[in-house]
Amino acid sequence: MKVAGFTFIRNAVKNDYPVVEAITSILPICDEFVVALGNSDDETEQLIKGINSPKVKIIHTVWDESLREGGSVFAVETDKAFNAISPDADWAFYIQGDECVHEQYLPVIKKAMEDNLSNMRVEGLLFKYLHFYGSYDYYGHSRRWYRREIRVLRNNKAIHSYRDAQGFRWGDRKINVKLIDAYIYHYGWVKPPKGLENKLRNFNQFYHDDNWLAENLPQTFEFSYHNADRLLPFTGTHPAVMQPRIAATNWNLNIDQDKLKKQMNFRRKVLQKIEDLTGWRVSEYRNYKIIK
Repeated sequence: MKVAGFTFIRNAVKNDYPVVEAITSILPICDEFVVALGNSDDETEQLIKGINSPKVKIIHTVWDESLREGGSVFAVETDKAFNAISPDADWAFYIQGDECVHEQYLPVIKKAMEDNLSNMRVEGLLFKYLHFYGSYDYYGHSRRWYRREIRVLRNNKAIHSYRDAQGFRWGDRKINVKLIDAYIYHYGWVKPPKGLENKLRNFNQFYHDDNWLAENLPQTFEFSYHNADRLLPFTGTHPAVMQPRIAATNWNLNIDQDKLKKQMNFRRKVLQKIEDLTGWRVSEYRNYKIIK
């Protein structure tokens, strides 16, 4: 069994993406790793080369600046990395530059790939998610956050990244996947308030035009944590590769949890209560089909 990891990245230093941690968190179970390195104006290339692994292969790409709707440029760049994977790879392990896998899950993931290698009905593996928000000590848990997504898929070039690269599809149809007991830790929203303001401006330029940005994210804009709905304390451990970054944290999260919950409208509160009691997320968006 051959496993290839892949990701895309641009301006990781300027935007403080933990891309090195993302790559190295899954590198032990990958035989190769393709990085689609976009046209950066910082030291991202040196950062990637600093991993110093013969498994890592960089391909240079140029982002299409005209793609400013729905984050479609992210899918385009993801496909560039996926298409550069060696044709003899069996599985492709996708990880984004702000995601990480705890080392405790690597044996689980590898076993799931081995167990399903010859079962061609299984076209991908579905992961659970923890979305850390504002701090390494809390994660967002509400209908605003997707609970699951595909991160391992067959090395089949009929498969492509979908919409803004959150998931994948085979042509026009959803991929058949197995849900595994492993988590992706998402750190994209772990920044001090000013860092989150910069993230929103940078992120939204790939979803909206300049007029929208000027109207919704003016220079006087101040980040609000209201999108969290609710934050739950994280009592587990973070991946070992993240420990130096966490140790360097120099801000505290000051959020009124009760105020957050009160901002949820009645409908969201009811739907959240149903999920808490039953585990069922009503009308959940699923860009995949779970099979037994």
